[in-house]
Amino acid sequence: MNSNAGRSFRIAFVAVACLATAAHAQEKPGDYPKKPIRIVVGIAPGGGLDTMSRLGAQKLSERWGKSVIVDNRPGGGTVIGMDLVAQALPDGYTLLSASDTLMLNGVLKRAQYDVRKTFVPIVQLTTQPYVLVVNPSLPVRSIRELIALAKSKPGALSYGSQGLGTTGHIGWERFKFTAGVDILHVPYKGAAPAVIDVLSGQIQMTFSNTVTSGVHLKSGKLRGLAITSSRRGQVFPDMPTVSESGVPGFELSNSYGYFAPAGTPRGIIRAINAVVGQGMNSPETVRLLTADGSEPIPQATPEEFKARFDRAYAELEKLIRAANIRIN
Repeated sequence: MNSNAGRSFRIAFVAVACLATAAHAQEKPGDYPKKPIRIVVGIAPGGGLDTMSRLGAQKLSERWGKSVIVDNRPGGGTVIGMDLVAQALPDGYTLLSASDTLMLNGVLKRAQYDVRKTFVPIVQLTTQPYVLVVNPSLPVRSIRELIALAKSKPGALSYGSQGLGTTGHIGWERFKFTAGVDILHVPYKGAAPAVIDVLSGQIQMTFSNTVTSGVHLKSGKLRGLAITSSRRGQVFPDMPTVSESGVPGFELSNSYGYFAPAGTPRGIIRAINAVVGQGMNSPETVRLLTADGSEPIPQATPEEFKARFDRAYAELEKLIRAANIRIN
């Protein structure tokens, strides 16, 4: 090998080594994490957000070999959990896992701060439509029959939501307004407790994702009247959409993602984004999510996630203003 060739080889080798080092640093900057990472979830265990939060935590733990703790802090329509993370050190060791309710709490001024400035979007996990589920003792088998029954008994039926100002709550209020019915609202501290009370007959119905209620739908302990997506789902292909069942144009879904306190180092943000984004889009995980009725979100950068979040926030502000929705 002549001297020029040898020099070229060394330069190429150094360049490759530098690229590999940079890629490793992006995946795991410095010696982060040096201790367990805590992911705060503002609902009770068992709901769709909780399930997806734990799946994302598993991806981080498997990749980095460190403990990742999911800390459920239900209450206040998820504001209790939001407040905890908003006040945490921006060091990458306390994160927030949130649904679209994070935006709702901002738009409805339930949070005492601007959520767009307080939290930094890291990575989207997945999105899920809902199923309108009822206790099988309720004498209805379709949305049209439910609307007819509710109109015949104004205020006699009740629905459960994940809490005041949550996606489910706003979705039900839209449903009531569009269908012209009066159904009593019973707020819970998460989706799972609401489903439990539908199962027991304490309330008659709720919007639930298939992760939370799928096993009960398959066993017949719950009855699904319709799905809230724009098209029929893969898990229950014979179940009609709400839109085709008597409430034209009605759609409702919930997206889940990780957020960090503002000021968290960009290297950490990018590292978490890379690990969780890759993990949630692996073939095995995509099959698992699809089987449960979830829709995986193609991997995107933190900047792309923020752009989506800001656009959705602005659209939600317009919707809330036009519908004159207020939460006391």
